[in-house]
Amino acid sequence: MSVLAAIGEILVLIGTFFYFLSALGLIRMPDVYNRMQTSTKSATLGSLGVIVGTGIWAVGKGHSLAWIVQTIAVAGFLLLTNPISAHALIRAAYKRGIPLWHGSVVDKYAEHLAGKTEADEAAEKEAPEAEGVSA
Repeated sequence: MSVLAAIGEILVLIGTFFYFLSALGLIRMPDVYNRMQTSTKSATLGSLGVIVGTGIWAVGKGHSLAWIVQTIAVAGFLLLTNPISAHALIRAAYKRGIPLWHGSVVDKYAEHLAGKTEADEAAEKEAPEAEGVSA
């Protein structure tokens, strides 16, 4: 067994462990927001481990270097798109009105929206005054 094949197998095992953590997080977390956060981070790391490990393992078994290039390209795509898609899903769930877990202490997005509303109200108050002054 070559060193590259051994490294690839270890990365696949590490990725599988992160997949297990992702599944465990889906079962254990109390609300959709915590579940998405746990599963996205773990599944991203699991996918990276399994995909890159497969590429390294294949090269260690005598296949061409194209395996590494292809698996790194796929891993890069996943690394960029998984967090973005999770953010979009969580934001849609929040805007849809899915409640937070009752034990959640901080809701920064609600604070952000409240601050944004206050800023919009202040801008509306200043806008008619500015129009009257310039006229």
